[in-house]
Amino acid sequence: MNFIKGITIITVFMALVGCSSSSDGDGGTQPADNFDRQAMLEHWADNIIIPAFEDLQLELTALSAAKDDFVAEPGEATLFALREQWLEAYKTWQYVEMFNIGQAETMFYAFQMNIYPVTVADIESNIATGTYDLRSVNNNDAVGFPAMDYLLHGLGADDAEILARYTTAEGAEGTRKYLSDVTDEMLALTGEVLEDWRSNYRDTFVANLNNNATGSVNKLTNDFIFYYEKGLRANKFGIPAGNFSATPFPEKVEAYYSTEVSKTLALNALNAVQDFFNGKSYGTSGTGSSFTAYLDYLRELQGGDDLSAAINQQLNTAREQIQTLDDNFSRQIETDNTMMTKAYDELQKAVVLLKVDMVQKLNITIDYVDADGD
Repeated sequence: MNFIKGITIITVFMALVGCSSSSDGDGGTQPADNFDRQAMLEHWADNIIIPAFEDLQLELTALSAAKDDFVAEPGEATLFALREQWLEAYKTWQYVEMFNIGQAETMFYAFQMNIYPVTVADIESNIATGTYDLRSVNNNDAVGFPAMDYLLHGLGADDAEILARYTTAEGAEGTRKYLSDVTDEMLALTGEVLEDWRSNYRDTFVANLNNNATGSVNKLTNDFIFYYEKGLRANKFGIPAGNFSATPFPEKVEAYYSTEVSKTLALNALNAVQDFFNGKSYGTSGTGSSFTAYLDYLRELQGGDDLSAAINQQLNTAREQIQTLDDNFSRQIETDNTMMTKAYDELQKAVVLLKVDMVQKLNITIDYVDADGD
């Protein structure tokens, strides 16, 4: 088996070398296939990435305002309004999490926005002491959307108990302050990432046509596939369903405390992935240059199977499976976990198409290592 595996690796390596561009070693600007990568980068930046971050900033601005209303007058109405806006912002977040590039990568933005499950002890310790650095790596599991999930839905057994934590319970002022600080920090972080895209990184991103590991197409392709494989497939499904462990972990689903929105968030994330794959402009029905366009161009040039259609078909199949699940993924795992693992399996089939077939077609090397196989 080792001998056969070695021959396979050599064969794949020689195939990649044979179709690679001379720009890999000399910093040239285009791969040998002559596809207009710059047009694709411009479309990604101007019509997908920046508009998505702009929308998230608007949603977080509204979230901060709803938080201010609640902190000023904690009650059922203001709590309900804050929860609703939290969900709207969280759904929008699903469209930007995959873009871990530029300032987002430098500042570990995603780690400060959506690490789950939260560590309740860390949140409660921060509230009790009133002394914390929300950007510290030690607080990654105590901030962002998951921390707000706990603060809005998990502080008590019902709304009366939750409201008491903000009004009459010991430390109520500290609880209000922590909620306020976490919310405002999310807005500040997003503002920094967006401002960098607008003022500096957009032009750098579009101009970097190098067909190597540092080129913009190569880097974002890796980020896109990594997010699909880890952020969507593993974090939302595989880990809580127990695909990587001896037992499932229903407490590790996204939005655990709000109980009824984990499927909504997962479907938004899958829609975001498929929209980006197809080059759909954010917030509109328009499309532009994309992975689909690139793969279709290569099929016309080189022949072969319709890989873009195969990827879309598999993503659609995964969506159909996800739609059969309970709105509450924790409840789904506890009542019939086989349905969760079936959804994971359908998502996994697209990993192979993206991480093996697509990157070979595009002559891009995967720059991260995983231990769960393809």
